[in-house]
Amino acid sequence: MSEFHERYEMVIGLEVHVQLKTNTKAFCRCSTNFGDSPNSNTCPVCLALPGALPVLNARAVDLAVRAALSLGCVVNHRSIFARKNYFYPDLPKGYQISQADQPLALQGSVALPDGRRIALTRIHMEEDAGKSVHDRYDGFTAIDLNRAGVPLIEIVSEPELRSSADAGAYLRALKEILLFADVSDCSMEEGSLRVDANVSARPYGQQEFNTRTEVKNVNSFSNVERALELEFARHCAVHDAGRTVVQQTMLFDAAADQVRAARSKEGSHDYRYFPEPDLPPLVLSEAFVEGIKCALPEFPSSRRTRYTSSFGLAAGDVEVLTATRAVGDWFEAVVARCGDGKLAANWVMGDVLATLNESGGHIAEFPIAPAQLGDLIAMIKGDAISTTAGRKVFAAMVKDGGEPKAIAEKLGLLQVGDDAALESWIDQVMAELPDEAARFAAGERKLQGVLIGAVMKKSGGRADPKKLAQMLGKRAGG
Repeated sequence: MSEFHERYEMVIGLEVHVQLKTNTKAFCRCSTNFGDSPNSNTCPVCLALPGALPVLNARAVDLAVRAALSLGCVVNHRSIFARKNYFYPDLPKGYQISQADQPLALQGSVALPDGRRIALTRIHMEEDAGKSVHDRYDGFTAIDLNRAGVPLIEIVSEPELRSSADAGAYLRALKEILLFADVSDCSMEEGSLRVDANVSARPYGQQEFNTRTEVKNVNSFSNVERALELEFARHCAVHDAGRTVVQQTMLFDAAADQVRAARSKEGSHDYRYFPEPDLPPLVLSEAFVEGIKCALPEFPSSRRTRYTSSFGLAAGDVEVLTATRAVGDWFEAVVARCGDGKLAANWVMGDVLATLNESGGHIAEFPIAPAQLGDLIAMIKGDAISTTAGRKVFAAMVKDGGEPKAIAEKLGLLQVGDDAALESWIDQVMAELPDEAARFAAGERKLQGVLIGAVMKKSGGRADPKKLAQMLGKRAGG
């Protein structure tokens, strides 16, 4: 069934759990490193041993506030940690430290590519649970508590999304902002970004919401979209049959392409929230919040607008250059050096990214510094070398490093503008191509490009093509 139904409207709200980019856990000094041996990053605090007390990670607070401000939220200067009580094998305390009725931040929004804005309800801080491993030992479930206590924020949207495509667009836009803000690596493969998708179906025109179900911990954006489509179709079928949708937690099985029930869905009252007695209220000063706000980077939407207006770049080029903050920063450093946004964009999108794609490296490790590429572009723009010669210099810089001018001199690629040298090369080409030379002299001006190409080849790319054009034009009487 399509996500668009003739009688029912899809209603979606998303809860996104984001692991903050800290070295240690939310309330203890244990490492957050992914992939370490099971249960090696644990201590009395995250194992909930008697007498162990939590101490809030200041870096986690910085990053949580940074994320909230990046999404346009109102940061509460006073928030309260609470105990969220539930019992599960990978939750050693029997409760999770989270935030309930007094969260870190409220409001905010995420812009979709078409300009619509999806409102946020809240952002709150919490700790992660451990991980249940069902496929390690036959007939047994293993528990790895390395994730227990890892700092998270939960970003809760209002139920304003109306299609699975909207949900996918929202998640991609949200991830882009979080990556630019550098608050998380947002790796779904490593579990540092996880999505709980709430969905219901209601007749068109109805204002009140129908019963929702929650598809839990979906591990890719495409799977979120597919799970929503399947669950919406099930809701529609239940309503059409005159039955009632039961509020419950669902799991998406990508291999079987189906959504199945996991357990009945708890309400907030089931968690018996109460203030965490071992942590004081989180109080943030106006100066602290303002300091983080002032340090925020320029975000992709603003960069796209500026790149289009300032450099005259096409929309597709702008998308490539703002795909990651690192690429955008690198590009801007090149522009600052050479002063030409279009030429810088051509080199970064072409030669630089092509080289990175071949090597699989990150732009921060690229063997040419942005300033060096800027100098190379400036040399081409100033006719010190040709574009063809510039690519030879670029290849040498990638391979062995060095400054562009020194490499161009070493390889004999500096452009020759001396009239005598150019006249000599022109004479040699005219002698080697007598038919083309005669036709050109007779007025067949389209052959000028052929002759220039021949001179450039003979000179090893060193001849100044602009001066060549002028000199050939004079010979033809132009």
